[in-house]
Amino acid sequence: MAKIEVKSEITGSVWKITSKPGDSVASGDVLIILESMKMEIPVVPEDDGVIMEVLVIEGQAISEGQVVVILEG
Repeated sequence: MAKIEVKSEITGSVWKITSKPGDSVASGDVLIILESMKMEIPVVPEDDGVIMEVLVIEGQAISEGQVVVILEG
């Protein structure tokens, strides 16, 4: 099984975490919702997999390109 890194496409803050380790997710499922400039931006995986680790917490500031979730695919 391969480790898949899911990265943030924007700089912002973590508004809501919608998935947890052990959850099976499909391509396009919302894992995390980010807030930037009063807009909500979903973080979605490109591949199906199982969440191994969530690397952020709600309220945390994050940078563009930062790994936020690791999946096992």
